[in-house]
Amino acid sequence: MEKTFNRVAGAVAYATGRPWVFALCLTSVLIWAVSGPAFNYSETWKLVINTGTTIVTFLMVFLIQNTQNRDGAAIQAKLDELIRAGKGKNDFIGIERLTEAEVEQFRSMCAQAKEGNAVATV
Repeated sequence: MEKTFNRVAGAVAYATGRPWVFALCLTSVLIWAVSGPAFNYSETWKLVINTGTTIVTFLMVFLIQNTQNRDGAAIQAKLDELIRAGKGKNDFIGIERLTEAEVEQFRSMCAQAKEGNAVATV
């Protein structure tokens, strides 16, 4: 099920990022807006756009989050491998799992190193 979801989420994320999908959505909203007078701006007319946009937004949040989580994890794995294989400090591997305060210590250490100051150990 997870592979199927990932495949569908990736395909939907890719498709929804295309210009033609934006044009389709914009056209739908314009048709809805122009049709207002024909429906006398009724509550049902308003409900159509509100319900449609709410459902699409609700579903897209989960698909986008899934795609970003996978992309972020892949990038972290690649960066960890570069650090491991290179001459970088291996202390940086896995810092995405640290607390915000611990990550801030690493950022301060990097800023000090950039300025040429003595590097504090974490």
